[in-house]
Amino acid sequence: MISNYLTIDVEDYYHVSAFENIIGYQRWNDYYPRVTINTRVVLDILDEHKVKATFFILGWVAEKFPSLVRDIYERGHEIACHSYLHRLVYNMSPAEFKRDTARSKDTLEQISGNAVLGYRAPSYSITKKSLWALDILEELGFTYDSSIFPIVHDRYGIPDAPRFKYKLANNNMVEYPISTSLFCGMKLPVSGGGYFRLFPYSFTRMVLRKINNKEKRPFVFYLHPWELDPEQPRIKKTGMISKFRHYNNLNKTAWRFQQLLADFKFQPIVDVASPPYK
Repeated sequence: MISNYLTIDVEDYYHVSAFENIIGYQRWNDYYPRVTINTRVVLDILDEHKVKATFFILGWVAEKFPSLVRDIYERGHEIACHSYLHRLVYNMSPAEFKRDTARSKDTLEQISGNAVLGYRAPSYSITKKSLWALDILEELGFTYDSSIFPIVHDRYGIPDAPRFKYKLANNNMVEYPISTSLFCGMKLPVSGGGYFRLFPYSFTRMVLRKINNKEKRPFVFYLHPWELDPEQPRIKKTGMISKFRHYNNLNKTAWRFQQLLADFKFQPIVDVASPPYK
C-alpha cells in the first residue's frame, strides 16, 4: 500500500484568511483560544490509528502554547512552519516575509529542539506573483515547501504546476504540492480542508484511491484542527462564501477523518531518523 503524506495546519478558527479583514492579528488575544483542545483531539485520533503526520504550526500559536508544540513533537510527529502571523505571502514585501518566517522557524526550533525543515504558506499563497519567497525559504534553511496548489482559485493556485512531488527549478528545495485528482480531464482539489467537508466521503475515497492505485503516486492531505470543532464561535459580519467555506459540514469532519485513516496509509512528509520520529 502506498504511504501518503498527512499534514495538519495548526491554527485557530479566528486565524483563517477568510476572516482577516474582520479580525486582524492585533485582535487575536480578544478571542478565546480553542486550538489546544482541538489539536489534541487530532493527536488522540492519530494515536488511535498509530499514524504520524507533519504539523505545520503557526508561530503565534507556538509562542502562546509551547506545551502544545512539545506534545506534538513528543508524540512522534514532524514539526514544520506555517508562518508566524498567517499573512498571505503575496501581500507582504520580501523583507516582511523573511522576518515573519524566521521568527516562526526559530520559535518552533527553540521549543522542539529540532530543525524545522518544511514550510507551508497561509492559504497556499505562494503563487506566480510570490515565487520570490522560495529563495528566502532556502536561505532560511528549509529543505522543502508544501504551498503550491495546482488549481485555479480566487485566493491561491498555480494551475500549470506539477501535480506531484518535484524539485523546484531555481533552488535546491523540493515541492510537495497540494494534491489534485484528474476528473473528466480537469484538476479537481480533493486533498483535504474545505474540499474534504464539501464532497461526500465516498467520492473523496474514490478519487484518492485513483491517485494511489491508477497513478501509483502518494497524495498530500491536509486538515485544520478547527475543522473538527462544530461548537466553535461563529464569526459575524463575513460574506456568504466565506461562511460556507468555513462552516460547511464541520459536524462530519471527525467521522470522515477516522474513515480516512482507516482507508489509507500515511506518514509525515519528512521522516527524520533521530528520535522521536519512527
